[in-house]
Amino acid sequence: MVETSGYEAVMFIDLWLFLGAMLVAGGVGGLLAGMLGVGGGIVIVPILEVMLGLAGIDSDIRMHIAVATSLATIIMTSLASTRAHARHDAVDWGLTRRWGVWVFLGAIAGTVFATRLHSAVLAGIFAVIGLLVAARMIVPVREQSLASEVPDGATALSVPVTIGALSAMIGIGGGTLMVPVLSRSRLGIHKAVGTSALFGLMISVPATVGYIIAGYGDDRLPPGSLGFVNLLGFVCIVPAAWLFAPWGARLAHRLRPGHLAKAFGIFLLIVSCRMFYRAFSG
Repeated sequence: MVETSGYEAVMFIDLWLFLGAMLVAGGVGGLLAGMLGVGGGIVIVPILEVMLGLAGIDSDIRMHIAVATSLATIIMTSLASTRAHARHDAVDWGLTRRWGVWVFLGAIAGTVFATRLHSAVLAGIFAVIGLLVAARMIVPVREQSLASEVPDGATALSVPVTIGALSAMIGIGGGTLMVPVLSRSRLGIHKAVGTSALFGLMISVPATVGYIIAGYGDDRLPPGSLGFVNLLGFVCIVPAAWLFAPWGARLAHRLRPGHLAKAFGIFLLIVSCRMFYRAFSG
């Protein structure tokens, strides 16, 4: 298929189809966030990437747009989630002070690095992380504590830096990677989730700003874009995610968590395989 500019791509795809897909992405992301505590970015990014491909957007920047738009939506969802968890005293403010700056710097580094990569490479990184998460959900292992408390010191700071960088590169809020680390350090699952929500804000804000700056003025971008952030996707995804997240939370109390995790793991396995194909097909 011949690559087209952003404005020519509008002639190729029905705008309503694109907006509908964004509403679906936000709704599914919100449901999963409510049911499993998994950030919607891991759903939003692959759906956005597919729709941008159908629109004929340049393959060099498709993943950048998907990742940046996902991170912009995570600003809103992380803010709401952090406030809710803080009301239940489920945020470890001491850990936030110790790790926050390193998560923030990791996010900046990951954004700078990602904007210099081809979309196919970002798709490959997403696929690897998605495959690892899928395996953990499909074949659950017995959780064992790695430490009596959250590790500190120079060596341990590589953890928040790495999580911040990887999350910014693939468009997730960090909870997918941060919650297992914190919960296995005897922090407690509720505080692990609440603290990760705040870290998600520290990842998504600098990363979103970075992607806006990096993509500003690029004539390959689709209409309604601010840098690499697609505002049309943003305004559809955010309200849909907020609407469906409470439904997901209610479903979580009616269905077996193990079955939910395995179903999502299978979905993520399929998505990861598709992303591997995207990576190797260019």
